[in-house]
Amino acid sequence: MVTSLSLQDRLLETIAPYRQQVDYLEIRLEQSESTSIGYRGKQLDAVDRSFALAGGVRACHRGGWSFVTFNGLADLQQRIEEAIAQAKIVGKETTELAEIAPIQDYVDVELGRDPRGIALDTKRALIEQYNQILLEFDPRIQTTMTGYSDRFSTTYFVNSLGSCIAQERLDVSGRFGVIARGEGGVVRQGFESIHSRSDYGVLEGVEGQVRSAAERAVRQLDAKPVKGGQYTVVLDPYLSGVFIHEAFGHLSEADFVYENPRMQELLVLGKPIAIPQLNVVDDATMPGLPGSLKYDDEGVPAQRKYLIKDGILTQRLHNRETAGKLHEEPTGNARALSALYPPIVRMTNTGIESGDCKFEDMIRDVEEGVYAVRMLGGQTNGEMFTFAAAEGYMIRNGQLAEPVSDVTLSGNVFQTLKDIDAIGDDSVYKNGGCGKGGQSPLPVSVGGPHVRINNVVVGGR
Repeated sequence: MVTSLSLQDRLLETIAPYRQQVDYLEIRLEQSESTSIGYRGKQLDAVDRSFALAGGVRACHRGGWSFVTFNGLADLQQRIEEAIAQAKIVGKETTELAEIAPIQDYVDVELGRDPRGIALDTKRALIEQYNQILLEFDPRIQTTMTGYSDRFSTTYFVNSLGSCIAQERLDVSGRFGVIARGEGGVVRQGFESIHSRSDYGVLEGVEGQVRSAAERAVRQLDAKPVKGGQYTVVLDPYLSGVFIHEAFGHLSEADFVYENPRMQELLVLGKPIAIPQLNVVDDATMPGLPGSLKYDDEGVPAQRKYLIKDGILTQRLHNRETAGKLHEEPTGNARALSALYPPIVRMTNTGIESGDCKFEDMIRDVEEGVYAVRMLGGQTNGEMFTFAAAEGYMIRNGQLAEPVSDVTLSGNVFQTLKDIDAIGDDSVYKNGGCGKGGQSPLPVSVGGPHVRINNVVVGGR
């Protein structure tokens, strides 16, 4: 295997003769090894072990971008020349990139128990054990979807500005899902996931957490469909995080704003957009989360950004090009699924900051409302959203009451931000995967506390 030092030196030597031929040039090279194991029902569905060395060259000239991939160093010089030639063909305007200082750094992983030292059969036996727990939980469990994955990668980045950055990354994940079927053919799902950026041990001894996926699915079998209408709705921390990521976070990605005149009118920095108690962050500096990083895929240092501060629209998320075109500062949000994809504007760890309200106080004065728990699915269309909760419970006279099913929440995100009237003191972050521009699932996390919202349109079956 090629050493990290020689790889960095070789990339620097390779890019050097081409630095003046275009406005901007970069090379990203990724060396990775990964394992994945999957069960579907009783069957071992997949076992994969892979090693890869691949990358991409990106060039920009007169505002025109090109991206060329490679899977070995032997043809790297030819790929650079192709990228330069293509950028010159498409470039017809002016390159506008926010300035950044060149950086030289090596970022390593602080390892706990390294999954690369664990036998494949040991990993398979652990996941089989968890799969069996789900299968045996209740006779109404129809099937399971249980998976394990680990991936260790080192990404090398050099650009025509003189940056030379290597970043190691480890992701260890367990995914546990069930489908339960009740009377009358009612079908319910339950999911749980566990993730670590440093330690295989996070997946050991978590039988209770795994079992919770089956508990949620079976619990919902007896739930009756909610009656459609307008309610005061309380979102649990997971769903409030997903809501702010999907309904507002994507609107904060500056490529979307730059390409959408209506959003430029609605999303003017400095504009009051929510209640004064609401603070929304995108923070890549939080330790150990899926969206955490030291530098983005353009070599820009990671940052903590307030998208909404005290109810006011404060920042948006940028790569170097959107920051240059909108005359704002780069935020370190250029991310790619791997070195085989070009970086685009993406979120990292996005969430609502804690407020000061206890959950018991939040529901105490609600005569009739809905408590929506976790996320089953959903979609956004500009400022409009529709989400389906995985679980729901009625709130009656200040108390949680009977479980309800088919809870879908819909509305306009800007109105909904103003209809929030209580923010919990219990913010937590959960791991997730985000899709955009054909790059999915990009590791992110979503966070928030319990949040109470007035006048939410809730649909049932």
